[in-house]
Amino acid sequence: MNLLSVFSMILRIYKTEGAKGVLSRTLRKLKQKDANGNATTLVSKISIFNKRDVIGFYDFLTFKDAGVLQEIIPMDRKNVVNWLIPDFGIGSGGHLNIFRFISMLENLGYKNNICLVGEHRHSSESKAKDLINEHFFELKADIYFGIEDLPEAEFSFATGWTTAYFLRAFSKTYHKLYFVQDFEPSFYAGGSEYAFAEETYKFGFTGVCAGDWLANKLKNEYGMTTHSVSFSYDRDLYYPRNLQVTNNKKKIFCYFRPPTIRRGLETALIALDLVAKEYPGVEFIFAGWDMNDFKFEHEFENAGLLSLEELPDIYSQCDIALVLSFTNLSLLPLEIMACGCVVVSNEGENVEWLLNDNNAKLSSPNPVIIAENIIQLLRDDGKLNELRSKGIDFANSTNWNDEGKKLASYLEAISS
Repeated sequence: MNLLSVFSMILRIYKTEGAKGVLSRTLRKLKQKDANGNATTLVSKISIFNKRDVIGFYDFLTFKDAGVLQEIIPMDRKNVVNWLIPDFGIGSGGHLNIFRFISMLENLGYKNNICLVGEHRHSSESKAKDLINEHFFELKADIYFGIEDLPEAEFSFATGWTTAYFLRAFSKTYHKLYFVQDFEPSFYAGGSEYAFAEETYKFGFTGVCAGDWLANKLKNEYGMTTHSVSFSYDRDLYYPRNLQVTNNKKKIFCYFRPPTIRRGLETALIALDLVAKEYPGVEFIFAGWDMNDFKFEHEFENAGLLSLEELPDIYSQCDIALVLSFTNLSLLPLEIMACGCVVVSNEGENVEWLLNDNNAKLSSPNPVIIAENIIQLLRDDGKLNELRSKGIDFANSTNWNDEGKKLASYLEAISS
């Protein structure tokens, strides 16, 4: 087994079981001995990342559909919302958005319950809530481990493909919904997991999707009833910083996360290499990952993994940010725009539901053409400043509270 295969399997376990799952499997394997009583070899230790107990690992796939409650909703269950979520840790962007919408619903008078399904790292419900309150949002929501003790609610949301199987098996709710932030089958190569994720779009849940592209895709391709919410940004955190300029060199920011293949690391590195060769003296700041292990024959600042509080300074000192996305967009483009940095991204319906040539620079995903577009901006201060100003204006036109009210309006319509 090559190192890339090992890495892929580690990531798959991390996505579904978290760091605790990776650690526990590793320790379990390290304790094993072979038939002669000898410690297992490195090769056999690596094999822990194979799913040997496939049936047990995916037992949730066989949960039966429990349907929904049909009787008149009691008043004490009205406006109660259950959220089924996978395990989470500090820095999870998908969970940040879930908790944000829970917070907004709380402010609008909804009672929320959060239920962790599947394996997780938390020792108690109170510890899990402490982590949410400290690193995400201060929530009033109660925390539950597993659907067995989860109380009855008017609405219940799945929030990822694995959680959808648990929601299908949950009977104590009147309406089942699906908070969809990306087209999750595309996280996998064609195969079982692609099919497992895709199947959840056929469960009959009402979709609340991140953006129109995803809402339209699930409606048109899977017949789902869908609604969309858009993105905004934290105004208290993301705004242009008045930083002391040490030189007049242009700076380009790029976010890298090698395990997340949909963010286009290869495309970005090739494009930026071409930019550096054609426009000598441009400076680069790479963040999101330790990029020293990747060959890039030009100087760059290796910022690595940064806290949220550190990001605005980085964005504000850069002229251009290359932000690629081959599935749905993240919150990153709006946060970058709000700091006065021009976003360059790839074309596609998955991007253009939010970005366009009036607030960003869109390009063919061909790295050669991306490089040409970046170089044009570097050489045209007038266009760069125009896009910078329009990006700030567009970011300012968005508002999280509007999106929270939009979600509440969907729930009201479903309830009536």
